[in-house]
Amino acid sequence: MEKIHKSVKNLLIAGILLFAIFVILPATAQAATLYFSPSSGTHAISATFTVSVYVSSADQAMNAASGVISFPSDKLEVTSLSKSGSIFTLWVQEPSFSNSAGTVNFEGIVLNPGFTGSSGKSLSITFRTKDSGNAPLTFSSGSALANDGKGTNILTGMGDANFSIGVVQPGAPEIVTPAEVAGTPAAPEISSLTHPDPNKWYPLSDAKFIWGVSKDITGARLLVGRIPTAVPTVTYSAPVNSKEITNLADGIWYFSVRLRNAAGWGSVSRFRFQIDTEKPTRFDISEVERQDLTNPRAKFIFDASDETSGIDYYEIQIGNESSQVWRDDGNHIYETPAFGPGRYTLIAKAVDKAGNSLANSAEFVIESLEPPTIIDYPKELASGEILTIKGKTKYPEAQIDIFLQQEKDEAKSYSAKSDKDGKFTFVAEDRLTSGIYTAWAEVINARGARSEPSEKVTIAVEQPALLRVGSWAVGFLAVIVPLIALILLLAYFLYHWWHKFATLRKRVRKEIHEAEHALHKAFDLLKEDIHEQIKMLEKTKTKRELTEEEEKIIKQLKEDLDDAERFVRKEIKDVVKEVK
Repeated sequence: MEKIHKSVKNLLIAGILLFAIFVILPATAQAATLYFSPSSGTHAISATFTVSVYVSSADQAMNAASGVISFPSDKLEVTSLSKSGSIFTLWVQEPSFSNSAGTVNFEGIVLNPGFTGSSGKSLSITFRTKDSGNAPLTFSSGSALANDGKGTNILTGMGDANFSIGVVQPGAPEIVTPAEVAGTPAAPEISSLTHPDPNKWYPLSDAKFIWGVSKDITGARLLVGRIPTAVPTVTYSAPVNSKEITNLADGIWYFSVRLRNAAGWGSVSRFRFQIDTEKPTRFDISEVERQDLTNPRAKFIFDASDETSGIDYYEIQIGNESSQVWRDDGNHIYETPAFGPGRYTLIAKAVDKAGNSLANSAEFVIESLEPPTIIDYPKELASGEILTIKGKTKYPEAQIDIFLQQEKDEAKSYSAKSDKDGKFTFVAEDRLTSGIYTAWAEVINARGARSEPSEKVTIAVEQPALLRVGSWAVGFLAVIVPLIALILLLAYFLYHWWHKFATLRKRVRKEIHEAEHALHKAFDLLKEDIHEQIKMLEKTKTKRELTEEEEKIIKQLKEDLDDAERFVRKEIKDVVKEVK
């Protein structure tokens, strides 16, 4: 009987051991947790900080995990998610967030043999602080699946985090330690010439600080470092009131000052300053696929990250348009304004909180709608008549822009609307003046997509018949009257010059007659004088005989005188003949 009891006892012990090995131990060993790191901290308003999500599965391989993280949307907003360093190699869906709902979602997979360890990084979340107060982070749901072929959920715990958000006033010490001994100096008020606002980031690696020093100060201790509560240790025997620090690395720094007087060392004043000299680490642009390329608005996914200060905004320019500033609402999707048909280039710069930027570009195409057709219009129109143009488009109840251009003037635009069958009629409000007009149409649908211009038509607008006759008469008179005036003026000038010429001719003839008479008289006198001289010579002939040579001279003189008179008379007659 005792042996039976002993056998039963051994069986019970064996059963308990087997239950512990196969039931209790797996239940305790097969455990995984989700947690945040860091899980606490203090940050100023408008500052950014990064929290990483970790999974711990130390005793059994895990091949998948998911979670929904909740955060207070009035205190925090997500600026970016990073998968850098994640243990997940595949994602069931890309990590996403909603700042309006205050949630972050993730679901990733680790390929075989899975993950085993205590600090498997899932993703990193960068937050921007918005308002003062406590900002808790919690898991509203989560899972961790074992790599056992069954997808057993081995998640046993989900951690939380809590951050304190406050304001650091520019120029005010962020942390002040109380004085240890009565009568020692109060914490000095520190200000920075290079980094004046503790809540802002600056792209300057050299920082300069100043503070007030009273006459009783005998020494100072300074310190610059990363720890906000550190006590200054670098002692200056002289009461310095400024310090310049060069070649600082990027990140958040604290500059501390402590002054001494005769009573001892006083309170510590600390000034926080933030440095970011590097441009964003990454900026990718990808266009969201459009099913309809006539959509006048294109969407782009902006995926940018900055490890230090975070992305602040994007500066975007498209084509010849002016650049604009766009701030991401957390969806990372930028939508362009409506553009007409054509090929465009988007140039964007991701700008971090310190003003450093990284540029990228993308091209996109807006295709045109099918242009409308003008089917009825007057080729000729009388001035003052109403212009009516009819047309058709394949887009019902769409806006139709009608353009009218008179010769080289600037085109004027008018609007009409197509009916349910796509037909449209345009009636001009203004009556057209005479001239040659060119007309065309474009269609715009409800989304703002636009077509190319239709074929252009020409319309001749003429004046009424009465006005045309009047205009012809005015034009005719405008030519004839000046022509008659010109003829009369020319006749007057001809008569004037003819009269002057006739008067001149009479005067010349009179002068010629007077000259002829004077010439005859002169030659007669010359002849008389020569005859008198010859007579005197002949009288002397009785006294002596003339020589043969003298006889020849007298004879020759008479002949020359007669020849000269005949020549001059002939020339005068020729002049008289020409004047007549």
